[in-house]
Amino acid sequence: MDSTGESGGKKKIKRAPNERVLQRDPERTRSAILEAATREFAENGMGGARVDAIAERAGTNKRMLYHYFGDKEQLYLHVLEEAYVSIRTAERALHIGDRSPEEGIGELALFTWRYFLEHPEFLSLLGTENLHRARWLRQSVRLKELHSHLIGELSDVLDRGKKEGVFAENADPLHVYLTIASLGYFYLSNQYTLSTIFGRDLIDPAQLDSWEKHIVHVTLASIKR
Repeated sequence: MDSTGESGGKKKIKRAPNERVLQRDPERTRSAILEAATREFAENGMGGARVDAIAERAGTNKRMLYHYFGDKEQLYLHVLEEAYVSIRTAERALHIGDRSPEEGIGELALFTWRYFLEHPEFLSLLGTENLHRARWLRQSVRLKELHSHLIGELSDVLDRGKKEGVFAENADPLHVYLTIASLGYFYLSNQYTLSTIFGRDLIDPAQLDSWEKHIVHVTLASIKR
């Protein structure tokens, strides 16, 4: 009998059913790791996230994680990229270029606010990456291409609005997006401190609905002629 306690062979490692399924399905494994890593990084940041915890959440092992993503830093970069791909892909589905200029900008404002509400993990990842001064984000060529499309589409909508006499000539696509994103991001990222300071529950449905209307109003008012 050998040291494994079995005669004439190596000890067989028992694996959980979910882990066996993941090992037979590379795409499912990769997806499960990314989903688990997104939760771990959103909750604990880059420094606090643990590879062991990610593997456990994904129902796999560290060996598979390293196989697909190399190391913790590369996995974090993949998580960031996928987070941005998701929001940019959803934005494209709005087809703001097929709408009237005012409606297009209004729909983008509504979408962005609602996306932030439904994906708090995205805001957490943004906060983490800003703490690190976009150290990992700067490494991504993929994201630059995604954002270029967003600004291009926004520019086309604004140009149409200018020709129709609806928008001011100095309306800038980047400023428009920053207005939309900042109004939503600041509100949600600071919801607890602001609610405490001003004695108003900012996450109350009525408050959220009111702020949603405010974002659209402010965004359009800032560029109207």
